[in-house]
Amino acid sequence: MRIYISVDMEGITGLVDTDDVQPGGRDYERGRQMMAEDVNAAVRGAVAAGATHITVNDAHGPMRNLLPEALHPAARLIRGKPKNMGMLDGLAADHDAVICVGYHSRAGTLGVLSHSFMGHEIEDMWLDGWPVGEIGPAQAAAGALGVPVAVLTGDDRACEEMTEWDASVTTVAVKYARDRFAAELRPAVEARTAIEKAVASGCVAPRVPSTASEPATLTVRWQSASVASALQGIPGVTATDFRTVGAQGALPSLYRQFGVWMRVAASMTNQPPYC
Repeated sequence: MRIYISVDMEGITGLVDTDDVQPGGRDYERGRQMMAEDVNAAVRGAVAAGATHITVNDAHGPMRNLLPEALHPAARLIRGKPKNMGMLDGLAADHDAVICVGYHSRAGTLGVLSHSFMGHEIEDMWLDGWPVGEIGPAQAAAGALGVPVAVLTGDDRACEEMTEWDASVTTVAVKYARDRFAAELRPAVEARTAIEKAVASGCVAPRVPSTASEPATLTVRWQSASVASALQGIPGVTATDFRTVGAQGALPSLYRQFGVWMRVAASMTNQPPYC
């Protein structure tokens, strides 16, 4: 059994503030330790389910948050950037399941550290007309490869977002949002035990991946009209207003193209991620 783990940071046990998840933040070093512990709980669960090959993709920010020596020895780590497939880099059709660890809810929700990929640079996103953040596109791109998302961990708002998108995915809430930078925390040992158990059972249950319709339509409303204008130089990208652009394409190729959109946006803006 081959298991793929995509790990973000905002939805990790105990973390609630930018100082917890940004390099240079006063609690970042502790945050990356907490990140490793949540991932290791998922790895233990995958091993218990019979996984013989486990890939972990560090999918947060600089994508160099996980220290290799802190990772469970059963897993191989994909670290650094750029990555052609971003948060799903290394995922292939021969994987049996995807585990999303430490995910967060989309921009505009009152979830812990909520945003959609680029802080306030992205105001809204829609996939085939449905509002999404990072969760929906990841599930749809994985499903298009024939690989189901089996488990997602994060705060309760991220879990609700996953359930609304695909109710068959097992979710584990490790904290409960009080506001965007505040939460009621589940005890760390309890949260990681829940992650391990969910992965151990979720990876062995017979599952059929959900797939997005083809071609899929991705629409993004940017904070900056300049970004939207520049993106129209990419073939197939069209505008619906000064700040909103969209494109159609088959997944997961459209997911990869969106990564190019973000690199264009990053070259034109310099905004803190959680303004």
